[in-house]
Amino acid sequence: MTRAFKLSSLLLAAFVTVGLAVPAMAQTQTDVWTNSFTLSGEPKYGMDYTHFDYVNVDAPKGGVVRLGDLGGFDTFNPILPKGEPAGGIGLLYETLMGPSSDENNTYYVHLAEALKIAPDYGSVTFRMDPDARWHDGEPVTAEDVVWTFEKLIEVNPDRAQYYANITSAEVTAPGEVTFTFDQKNNRELPLILGQLLVLPQHWWEGTDASGKQRNIADSTLEPPMGSGPYRLASFEAGRSIVYERVEDYWGADHPSQVGQNNFDEYRIEYFLDLSVMFEAFKGDQFDWWTENQARRWATGYDFPAVKEGRVVQELFPQDYADNGLMVGFVMNLRRDKFADERVREALNYAFDFEELSNTMFYGQYERIDSFFFGLPFKSSGLPEGEELEVLESVRDEVPAKVFDTPYTNPVSGDPAKLRANLRTALDLFTQAGYSLQGNQMIGPDGQPFTFEILLNGPTIEPVAQNLVTNLAQIGIAATIRTVDSPQFINRARSFDYDMIYAGWTQSFSPGNEQRFFFGSSTANEQGAQNYAGIADPAVDALIEQLIVADDRETQEAVTKALDRVLLAKHFVIPSYTLRMTRSARWDRFSRPENLPEFSSGFPTLWWWDEAKAEKTGGAVQ
Repeated sequence: MTRAFKLSSLLLAAFVTVGLAVPAMAQTQTDVWTNSFTLSGEPKYGMDYTHFDYVNVDAPKGGVVRLGDLGGFDTFNPILPKGEPAGGIGLLYETLMGPSSDENNTYYVHLAEALKIAPDYGSVTFRMDPDARWHDGEPVTAEDVVWTFEKLIEVNPDRAQYYANITSAEVTAPGEVTFTFDQKNNRELPLILGQLLVLPQHWWEGTDASGKQRNIADSTLEPPMGSGPYRLASFEAGRSIVYERVEDYWGADHPSQVGQNNFDEYRIEYFLDLSVMFEAFKGDQFDWWTENQARRWATGYDFPAVKEGRVVQELFPQDYADNGLMVGFVMNLRRDKFADERVREALNYAFDFEELSNTMFYGQYERIDSFFFGLPFKSSGLPEGEELEVLESVRDEVPAKVFDTPYTNPVSGDPAKLRANLRTALDLFTQAGYSLQGNQMIGPDGQPFTFEILLNGPTIEPVAQNLVTNLAQIGIAATIRTVDSPQFINRARSFDYDMIYAGWTQSFSPGNEQRFFFGSSTANEQGAQNYAGIADPAVDALIEQLIVADDRETQEAVTKALDRVLLAKHFVIPSYTLRMTRSARWDRFSRPENLPEFSSGFPTLWWWDEAKAEKTGGAVQ
């Protein structure tokens, strides 16, 4: 996938991962205290584990890692639905549980000492670790968890939607917090609560250095208090941030943290232009670069530091081993012009991926043809077995082709094929009541069919131009508007666009988040990732079936059915992906000999290597 990774995603996001095995989905024993939660199989690490197998327990502490990020930041408040949170804010705050990077969808306690799930999955209770401390020495309490949860759903509407099945959070015993659900057998909910980022109630309800009352509903650039392995040491608003390692971090010897968080400092530099950012990397202004352009990866690494071995290029398939995705040009169904399914389908016929692959992509990408691309839930062939039974339950709400025609993307790549595809597009527009009058596509309302493509920075401009140029041949005037990250984020959150280049990352355990991506309940909920504005009864019905699927086979069947319906309704013009991270780094770091199966681990598992740094030269320590 062509993209520039946001550092906040690299350091803050917790990804849900489930494996390829096919036992019953939820193996975590209920009604007993345990230290882990899994949705598939048995946890690898027992109650007495001391560290994850993939870490170097003797990794040295020290040195500096310098990272680059695109855009800027305007708040250190991590829960607001607006604004641009600072990169690396996840270094300060922690969650009740955290994932293992060498297992599928298995989480282990962290701020919590143990969890207990009700036999019917109607609630989950977390018992807090009595050793967990905020940076001022105060304990992390069950009351902090309740307060955080209540404030999160109060100030952030999209989180309120995400937690819609959680009816209450309350302290039910000293050091214990219980979340109660309005739905039984929703096996993801304990995991979702385990991912809750916990904030210090006493700090947010206190006053700042000037005596002003803090407010969790407000944006702030006051350095926040956390419980994590780092604290914020300094910053320049919107331009740079420095985090320093907490010497007396409460969790330094916690099994889930041993061998990690090895740098004394994280430094983050922000850039407004991607090309300028790459030149800064070449000039040794930061240490790690994630490549987002095929052309640059193929031709742009001939500078001296690469030839001398001081900059190392490496591919990491581990970063994609536990997720799938759909990415492309997403149509906003809140605009009447995209209401007709035939119009949406027609637009895909104008996208010539094969031409782009030949001229721009150096053959590095493959075309996406599933909302769960890269996962075993990808639909293929014709539906059969349990998948067919699931689809029969929504037969009256889906196109007939769902049952008799597998989804395929149009194929171009030469002038004759493109002309044939454009004729098909023109025919679909005609069926929808449009007519080509001169050089304009005129709709049933007598108005030309036009739209704007909103992009986050210039990277995708040549790709979008391919679509724009081809559409012009059938009388459609599409335009491209490129904006900076803050503008893009604000417009995306408020659904202020005709078409947007965006996508969804999917896990090995699709479930509750599908409402947030594609459910009617979020179609008009600003801040939700329902970019297309999907409000479809068949999609809703399939999502609800998926959430309560009680075994792996059913989960897979329902997800394939959902994929097939989403594809058949043409909400997206799918683009392309590369199932690995292209990276370059200044060679000053070392890592465990065997990286975990589901992550490259940078920078969390890596460490400063003095010998390498001396040979590479130029960096600060």
